[in-house]
Amino acid sequence: MDFYKKRGYLIQWLIGVGDLIIINALFFIVYYSLSDYYTVGLSYSLREVVLLLNFCYFFSLYFIPIQLHLSVVFIDKIVQRAFVLITFFIILFSTCLIFMNIGDVLATFIVVYYLTLVVLFALWRVVVRVSLKIYRRKGYNFKKVIIVGAGKNGMELYRVMKEDLSYGFNMMGFFDDNLSLKEILPNYLGMTHEVEDYVLQHEIDEIYCTLPGTQDDKMLRLMNFAEKNMIRFYIVPEFYRNVKKSLVMEVMESIPLLTVRREPLQSAYNRALKRSFDVVFSLGILLTVFPVLYIIVGTIIKITSPGPIFFRQKRTGIYGQEFYCYKFRTMRVNPQADSLQAQENDPRKTRFGSFLRRSNLDEFPQFFNVLIGDMSVVGPRPHMLKHTHQYSTIIDKYMVRHLVKPGVTGWAQVTGYRGETRTLEQMEGRVKRDVWYIENWSFFLDLKIIVVTVFNMFKGEKNAY
Repeated sequence: MDFYKKRGYLIQWLIGVGDLIIINALFFIVYYSLSDYYTVGLSYSLREVVLLLNFCYFFSLYFIPIQLHLSVVFIDKIVQRAFVLITFFIILFSTCLIFMNIGDVLATFIVVYYLTLVVLFALWRVVVRVSLKIYRRKGYNFKKVIIVGAGKNGMELYRVMKEDLSYGFNMMGFFDDNLSLKEILPNYLGMTHEVEDYVLQHEIDEIYCTLPGTQDDKMLRLMNFAEKNMIRFYIVPEFYRNVKKSLVMEVMESIPLLTVRREPLQSAYNRALKRSFDVVFSLGILLTVFPVLYIIVGTIIKITSPGPIFFRQKRTGIYGQEFYCYKFRTMRVNPQADSLQAQENDPRKTRFGSFLRRSNLDEFPQFFNVLIGDMSVVGPRPHMLKHTHQYSTIIDKYMVRHLVKPGVTGWAQVTGYRGETRTLEQMEGRVKRDVWYIENWSFFLDLKIIVVTVFNMFKGEKNAY
């Protein structure tokens, strides 16, 4: 094992050591800061408590291992895993203290320690990841890799590996039996029968095979060679050329199965978590902000334009079910409300209505929809029935966006796809982001979208017509 491979393991150990320093240092800081409030205090068996603290960390790490060193890890996932790890760790630690009857542990101590540890631990993990990305961009902590097969899949894999040096790949080149590609490929290394010698001479870490299924014999030979020489071997399925999805592997006894979509919200726990948050968040808005907003906005709407305060329209919800979506009315009463999408400089809009749309304030009545269960705080935006019928026949996977409840805000809206969709490409872009949200949902992703939405409310959005 060369120095660079050893350095990869060293980074994992350094992260673990850093975790322990934060957990233990913060424990003593919080303990001595609150020592005046204890009657019997932890000092009665402090050594045992510290040993228990570290044991609980290692036990928690077994279930939620360190992943910061992986090639591709997103910041929101880092924060999510840090939160889950610390929550599990604190629950385990508190339970052990109770059952072992160690000291007079005040609830205040546990709560303060937990809250501060969650923030500092997540911050530490993010800083480590950012530092590691910078370290890799400078050419360190990389893996030597080759691609066997220079077809469409191989070229796309090469593009992904080369587009960001922080992934830590040192792409050596391609092997392919098509000699006509020699002058076209960015780095042609030879034919497939030359792979073994090259790998051993250059100490390659990983082999990525993108050969078609008609060349199973070559693929099997390379896989056996990689296993004998302790080299990571990865296969990109041939059908990925046509099925551009993040496939999920499942196993039925010993038979591997690939499902075309990962849906975190199929989990009952995740659905319960999302629904609980929806109820709490919508109630908070409806009991605090909304009454004041209703008086002010409702009064101005009535003064500036005849008609009702609320605008009610049928939209498409989860599994294609129809529901009435509520908004503050931003237009004059008109017969095209259910057929024509709002446009820039739309003559139907009132002056105050334009302000409501730019600031997202017109969406606040939809928290009633959230409370009764027709919508969620975050999800794909509900479309008019006309748009559902129109685009479901011409856009692939359009109806997939209805596998979850529509949202007051969504991933597409905070990534540039809010407002009018003038072209088919714009709607396809929105659908693509909605499907990505469904496949990559997490509670922290929802929080991220809410924070960005609030920021955009104060900044104003140019596409909010």
